[in-house]
Amino acid sequence: MSFDVKNKTALVTGANRGIGRAIVEEALRRGAKKVYAAVRKLESAESLVSEFGDRVVPVQFDLEDPSTIQAAAKTASDVDLVVNNAGVLKTSGPIDDDSLDSIQFEMNVNVYGLIRTAKAFAPVLAANGGGALVQLNSVVSVKTFANVATYSASKAASYSITQALRDTLAEQGTQVVSVHPGPIATDMADHAGFTEGAAPPSSVANAIFDALTEDRFHAWPDPMAQQIGGAYQSFAQSVVEANMQEESPA
Repeated sequence: MSFDVKNKTALVTGANRGIGRAIVEEALRRGAKKVYAAVRKLESAESLVSEFGDRVVPVQFDLEDPSTIQAAAKTASDVDLVVNNAGVLKTSGPIDDDSLDSIQFEMNVNVYGLIRTAKAFAPVLAANGGGALVQLNSVVSVKTFANVATYSASKAASYSITQALRDTLAEQGTQVVSVHPGPIATDMADHAGFTEGAAPPSSVANAIFDALTEDRFHAWPDPMAQQIGGAYQSFAQSVVEANMQEESPA
């Protein structure tokens, strides 16, 4: 299956800046009729509404607050595409003083938040014909960097859940894409010290919609990601994307 955003309705979490804003802009450029800008503070999406008018609809959304996710699923009952871009990052090594606090925070947002979002929106997507779900993971989901070890662990876990969602949601005709950016020029990357050679957020947005139209599970947007993705490709095709479900005993 493949997905074309033209004349469709999308929801993008963390839509107010960086990669999220670029995804909103690219969805509209490619012909989306409406995009829900899912943000923690509604006023943070005002500039998007000013630029694009009623094609952008702000909706409150906090990955730590299940009630906002459930409310957003009711508001965005016409959605065809959900892009879970929002996430958090702590610069914690595995034995730093704050490592346990960091990983608890990151797991709650980056992993539990993904599960909350998928549970809330899977029935909506099914009711609207299947559609697509996109999860922003990271190159650190397959290669840990020590100074962001807890973040890497959370993204490895979210990648694992994304793989499961691919298999589970296929039954209802929902396409799933796992996106693995390397350094991207955002506030988060700047905080983590990943600014050298950082690619623009638009590279992630383009990679997402190209993967959707080309029916690819993995998207590796930038030069570092493409290098890692190239090395990972054989395993991904032979194991991750292969149908390895055991047949039931005769």
